[in-house]
Amino acid sequence: MSAKNFQGLKTQAEGAAKDAANAFGQATQDAVNQFTEASQKAIDKASKTVQDGVEKATGQAAEAVSGLGKKCGFKK
Repeated sequence: MSAKNFQGLKTQAEGAAKDAANAFGQATQDAVNQFTEASQKAIDKASKTVQDGVEKATGQAAEAVSGLGKKCGFKK
């Protein structure tokens, strides 16, 4: 095998290795982005659930206090 052919093969192998590394890096970044997006959606959903629960509990507490005030004669 001539040195020129060997150099050509070496260049092709290096190019293929760089392409593979770039593809792997992009696939890794895509996976990280998907995980980040899914995590953010889960956090948003959990936050919404907690917020809804707090609002419901606050409403129920206000009703209870109002009912207690009526029973004690503070409100009509």
